[in-house]
Amino acid sequence: MGNREKKTSNASKEFSRFAKAYDQYNIIQSEVAKTLVSKLPENSYNTIIDIGAGSGRVYQNLLSQNIAFEHFIALDSSLEMLEIHPDAKGVKKVCLDFNGTGAFDTLEQTEDTLLLSSSALQWSTDPEATFLRLSQLASRAYFAIFTSNTFKTLHQNAGIHSPIYSTDRLKSAIEKHYHASYEVRQYKLHFDAVYDMFRYIKKSGVSGGEKKLGYKETKVLMEKYPLDYLEFEVLFAEGKRR
Repeated sequence: MGNREKKTSNASKEFSRFAKAYDQYNIIQSEVAKTLVSKLPENSYNTIIDIGAGSGRVYQNLLSQNIAFEHFIALDSSLEMLEIHPDAKGVKKVCLDFNGTGAFDTLEQTEDTLLLSSSALQWSTDPEATFLRLSQLASRAYFAIFTSNTFKTLHQNAGIHSPIYSTDRLKSAIEKHYHASYEVRQYKLHFDAVYDMFRYIKKSGVSGGEKKLGYKETKVLMEKYPLDYLEFEVLFAEGKRR
C-alpha cells in the first residue's frame, strides 16, 4: 500500500437504546469489533495477536465469520477481562500493558503474524511509541480506534477536551511506521433518558475512567445536553509495515 491508497470514507450507524441482542454496555464496541474482523482479506492465518483483547469480542467475531487460525494471542492489561475471554485450543492469554516499554519482548515475532486491535489503542499514552512497538511485532495490522469526536457534543457542552486523540493525530502516528489506508465511521447510540446516557458512559468503559466533572457540573450538563443520543467516531486503519 502506498500513499495513493490512503483514503478516508465516512459511514454512519445508529442504534436504539440498549438493543436486547447485545450486552447493553458494549453495543458500540461489539459493532466495531465485528466491522474490524470483516475487513480481513483472508480466511486463514497462522498467528493472530489481539491487542486489548478484553472479554473476547474480536476472537468471537473471528469464529462467527469463519476465519481460521493456528494460534491466537489475547493480550490485555486486565486479568479480570482475560478471565472472561474464551479459552480454547490454540488460545494463549497474556496479561501486560501495551504502554509499557518492552511490553512485547516476550512475544514471538514472525513474518506471518497478523496484529489486530479493537477499541483499545485510544488509551495509548504515547501513540508514536506504541505504533513503533506494534510495527516491530508484526508486519500487518488492522486497528479500530475511537477518536476525539466521540462524545463531541457532550464535551463541547461541558467545556472540556476529549481525553483521546484526534483522527489526524492518530493517522500521523500510524503513518510513521505503516503504509496505511483508512475508513472513518460514526455511530449514534440513542437513549430514552439523559440519566441512562450518563450511566452508560460510566459503565461502558468508553470514557477510560476519565472524570472531568463533579456532581454539580454533571447535573447541570445533564439538564442542558441537547441530544437524545451519544456520538462515537472510530478510525479503522489497515497497515503494512514500512
